[in-house]
Amino acid sequence: MSGSLGRTPESLKASGRSSEKLSLPILQGKIKRDPDGYETELQLIYKQFKASVDLFQQQAALSFSSVGSDPSVAKDLGDRAMFLAHVTPFYPKQLAEFPAQLTDLLRTSCLAMPSGLRNHVSQALILLMNRKSLVIEDLLALFLDVQCIGDRNLRKLAFSHIVQTIRKMSVTDPRHKGLQKIVISMLEQEDETKAKRALVTLCELLKKKVWLGDRHERVAIAICEACFHASPRIMVSSLRFLLDYENIEDEDDSDASDNDDDEDSKPENHVVINREAVYKANNKGTSSSKKKKQAKLQRAMKSIKKKQRASSESTTSTYSPLNHLNDPQKFAEKLLSRLQTGKSIGKTSERIETRLMMMKVIARTIGLHKLQLLSFYTYLQNYAKPHEKDVTQILAAAVQACHDGVPSDAVKPLFMQIVNQFVHDRSRPEAIAVGLNVIREMCLRIPELMTEELLQDLALYKKEHEKAISAGARSLIALFREINPSLLVKKDRGRPGGPVAKPKQFGEVNVFSNVPNVELLQENDDDDDVELPGSDDVEQEELMPDNCGTEEEAEEDSDDDMNNTEDDSDVDTSIAAETDSENEEMESEEDDDDGEASDSSAEDSGSKEKAKGKKRKMVDFDANLLSADTSLRALKRFAEAKSEQPCLDENDGILSNEDFRKIKDLQAKKEAKLALARKGFKVPDSDQLSKKRVNPAKLEAHIRHKLTKEQRMELVKAGREDRVKYQSRTATKQKKVGGSSNKQKEHKKNMPLAAIRSKAGRSKRSKKIKNSNSGTQFRGRKAWK
Repeated sequence: MSGSLGRTPESLKASGRSSEKLSLPILQGKIKRDPDGYETELQLIYKQFKASVDLFQQQAALSFSSVGSDPSVAKDLGDRAMFLAHVTPFYPKQLAEFPAQLTDLLRTSCLAMPSGLRNHVSQALILLMNRKSLVIEDLLALFLDVQCIGDRNLRKLAFSHIVQTIRKMSVTDPRHKGLQKIVISMLEQEDETKAKRALVTLCELLKKKVWLGDRHERVAIAICEACFHASPRIMVSSLRFLLDYENIEDEDDSDASDNDDDEDSKPENHVVINREAVYKANNKGTSSSKKKKQAKLQRAMKSIKKKQRASSESTTSTYSPLNHLNDPQKFAEKLLSRLQTGKSIGKTSERIETRLMMMKVIARTIGLHKLQLLSFYTYLQNYAKPHEKDVTQILAAAVQACHDGVPSDAVKPLFMQIVNQFVHDRSRPEAIAVGLNVIREMCLRIPELMTEELLQDLALYKKEHEKAISAGARSLIALFREINPSLLVKKDRGRPGGPVAKPKQFGEVNVFSNVPNVELLQENDDDDDVELPGSDDVEQEELMPDNCGTEEEAEEDSDDDMNNTEDDSDVDTSIAAETDSENEEMESEEDDDDGEASDSSAEDSGSKEKAKGKKRKMVDFDANLLSADTSLRALKRFAEAKSEQPCLDENDGILSNEDFRKIKDLQAKKEAKLALARKGFKVPDSDQLSKKRVNPAKLEAHIRHKLTKEQRMELVKAGREDRVKYQSRTATKQKKVGGSSNKQKEHKKNMPLAAIRSKAGRSKRSKKIKNSNSGTQFRGRKAWK
């Protein structure tokens, strides 16, 4: 081996081992098998590489025209670079400077290189990094700069390598901060192309959930701050990513909701439906009532599963990069000022699409962080008109910006403008339907906006023939049945049951003083261990609340609700399934009248008893004393048993995993009972409303849009698929094979004798009548001719 180190190129040429005649792939394989035996050949190729690099740089400096046209120069340089990259791990000392030289070559002469040579050099650098001769910190800035050249293949190669390399890194790798600093510093530059590539890299890594979460919050903040970049293209790209990220999450939710039928076949742990209800839906009643009960059962199961899926989802389902803003109020004010300055100047600086994206981002920020930006609602009044382009998205932004922390006086002008512009008799049905849905969503977030007179006027639209309008009005009535039924007229309030809801005051917040739903666990323990005093059936019935009737009564009450609620299920996910039909309203009036009659009869009977029984008998007095004594003893025993029962405070207030699991099961049972009894819908919490993005398509529910000619032709062609080609009846008769038809055979049959005689008689009478009338018939010239 030592002799081979002293050989010169002449001696190698004389021995027939010249590196010029030996191909590089064959030499590469031999070097991998015997690195020490081919060290001289490596030095020759390394010297050739340096010479070709010097020649290439000189020609590039002199702008020599034959460099780009002669492919042999670039090909030899690329082949030697790739060869040395492959054998670098076998000669770490001899090729210690090679990675730095190759990096400097790509950095300094990248523009002068042809496309093939740039790809070869980039692949050689990637190979060196995979062999751990280079690190990602050395190549990240270079590969970001290389993407700005305009070479599509090189840009794709460098971008995919950066993303895949960072994805393979560990989550707790401390190098993430250094890499983020490099990319963010490039994003803050004024060069548009470099900032664009840095933004694309950050967005891709955030979308892949690599730089996601509180550990990498500086990435999300940098993307949000890119909305104020000097370049309009960078600003539009950042706004579009913030909105598209929300759309991606929304598509995931819709896909999950579309697969409800598939999920029905899978076992669920917490879906609890009473067996008796399932038995009645399949075995009791007529066929029509069975269908109603089964449809009701399916809707109840779907609603329960949807709630359980929403509660079990992780926080990433409602994640948005806007969550990591350090100062969201300043961000929203700055973006709004940029939006208003573009509008106040005589010529608008941004297009309507850009302004719309800015409105949606501002509204999303206000809803997520519950900000106070009162001038935004005044700005939206300029666009809340039916003739505006993409007005549904503007109204969705207005709904998104409403929350319980905004005073109703600031939103009232915008709310009244929507009412006056959209909901009136001369407006189109589509505009009225959208207006009613927007009013419902705004009142769901700020109930103080609605007045009694306005609500009663809007409730009259429930009798419209247009399905979209009537569904919107019924959903509005269903909402105020839950949050403030006192604003509705008596026939729209529905059946009375449970306490009357009262709207929250401005700034009122429900603060949990204990574990949520822990009372279910205590009630369950009470029902299992302790019996209530007075266990007679009559007393039990008196202690039962009004809304806890049997399931048969609940089903009979809600059978009429089934008729007209299925079609309204698309109006809103939280409201539309609870709308009622007019038949229910008539029944509620009858129930109210019956209730009033029963109350009046009870009062009359009570007055009669007072009038008759002025004196109290001694026997009744002794019986009352005895019953009072027994009830007092029962109450004492009940109190003693209650004190002996262990409380949460005595158990140090610590719940075990078994307790939490039991609470979850009890909550599922409670939701199942509510869903089957149909006692109204549960109004979402303000936090849930702020996290959920408002979908503009939900505001256009049940609206029939006019089809284009292409869509109509597709429907026509779809209807013709199973149809046979048209032929005339004579053609089909001629092509017919076989005997004659039954109709033809009937004509050939001999008539019975009685039929022949009756027919002959009818013909004789008709001839006689004709002859008698022939003499009196006028046969002169017509008077009108």
